[in-house]
Amino acid sequence: MLVQRRALLAAPALLPLAARAQSDWPQRPLTMMVPFVAGGPSDITARVIAAKMGAVIGQPVVVENRPGATGAVAAQAMMRAAPDGYTMMTGSIGVFAINKALRPNLPYDPERDFAPITLAVTTPNVLVINPQKIPATDFAGTMAWLRTNGASASYSTSGVGSSEHMTMELFKLRTRTEATHIPYQGGSAASTALIGGDVQLTFQNLSSVAGHLTSGRMRAVLVTSDVRNPTIPDVPTAAEVGLDDFVVTSWQAVMAHAAIPAPILARLEAACIESLRHPESMQRLQQIGFDVVASSAADFRRFQAAEIGRWRTVVDRAHIQAE
Repeated sequence: MLVQRRALLAAPALLPLAARAQSDWPQRPLTMMVPFVAGGPSDITARVIAAKMGAVIGQPVVVENRPGATGAVAAQAMMRAAPDGYTMMTGSIGVFAINKALRPNLPYDPERDFAPITLAVTTPNVLVINPQKIPATDFAGTMAWLRTNGASASYSTSGVGSSEHMTMELFKLRTRTEATHIPYQGGSAASTALIGGDVQLTFQNLSSVAGHLTSGRMRAVLVTSDVRNPTIPDVPTAAEVGLDDFVVTSWQAVMAHAAIPAPILARLEAACIESLRHPESMQRLQQIGFDVVASSAADFRRFQAAEIGRWRTVVDRAHIQAE
């Protein structure tokens, strides 16, 4: 009886300790993992957030690159991390949506295992051609060339399951055209292949090919945003050329461990959104072709679920298989 009484007296004392740990958060630096090498879209987004988030929460935010296995290395590391709010991950559409649609044996579930923080940024994809290989100046000319030469045409991407790969496969389904997929190790290599004439066309993130468009080494004939992009104002949207429901963006988002207490998740969400909406952050991201979204966690979760469903349909219809 005495032991039971002591246990009952001790139990309430544990609750303030847990509440105090949450109210005192953060007491040490945070880690923002990135599932790719430095310099890519996920890395840039993470570093922009981290630069302002430290001042918002009063602790440094350290970016840690953990590339490998199309994002699974970093994802599994986050799953193993303590659910205390000190570890987050900034990742791409591939890590948080396409992988689940494409890879049946994925060692993590981006919906079950992770808590959404915010959809950080989006950028449209652009259909670009090698003007020396495809003698067209616009989308209509490109389509005419594809319908005649599709059997021998090829397109480059940064890899199986990448945003560019899935966008092109969706494009082929919608336009009933053909082109052979040639995957490369990264977007830079895919662009180099197009410029060198190894392939004739590709979909790429606008942020990664803007410089090549200015130089004339590539020609953009279609942008997948819902409105024309000010970086390439003469390039039509899919809707303008008759492709309905073809708004496609490559995106970067922030996630955390699913078991983190709700009050800490709310503070992470608020801090990330404030960091993204800082004028310096917005200027930096917009300069390289990103549209800052900084959504609520709830809005991002709905968006993520829709994206997974959309790309699962493309995977099934196009019979895409992971490497």
